Amino acid sequence: MAGDEGELNLGLLCFIAYRAMESGVFDALAAAGYDDLTVAQGRVFARIGPDGTRVTDLAEQARITKQTAGFLVEQLERAGYVHRTPDPTDARARLVRIAPRGEAAVAVARAAEARVDGEWTRHLGARGTRELRSALTRLREVADPYR
Repeated sequence: MAGDEGELNLGLLCFIAYRAMESGVFDALAAAGYDDLTVAQGRVFARIGPDGTRVTDLAEQARITKQTAGFLVEQLERAGYVHRTPDPTDARARLVRIAPRGEAAVAVARAAEARVDGEWTRHLGARGTRELRSALTRLREVADPYR
């Protein structure tokens, strides 16, 4: 809580919106046949960069142990969402990359994100949405160490 009036703090308000977006995405994924993805797997999967990402970096970004990240990546790999390849910059390391099945799931997720964005824009109006996006983008400057 923040303030004497019992207002919710900004972090909680952002989390509530995030949770709604995440639920919309997972509902769409399940409806499209990707019902084997868990929220924990999705939170790691969402951090895989376009050129692949090391498990240690996924763990750090998701704020989980390397062992947990490795376990989730193994599950994603068995389900065909990701694959691992040698890291061209370090022969000892491997990169987690999105596999074709994962790319198809990403397309479904992006469409769901756009639907939720549209719902929120209709609720807030175009100006309110622009202002919210601008404020959150500015906040990211001090809140996102991975930008």
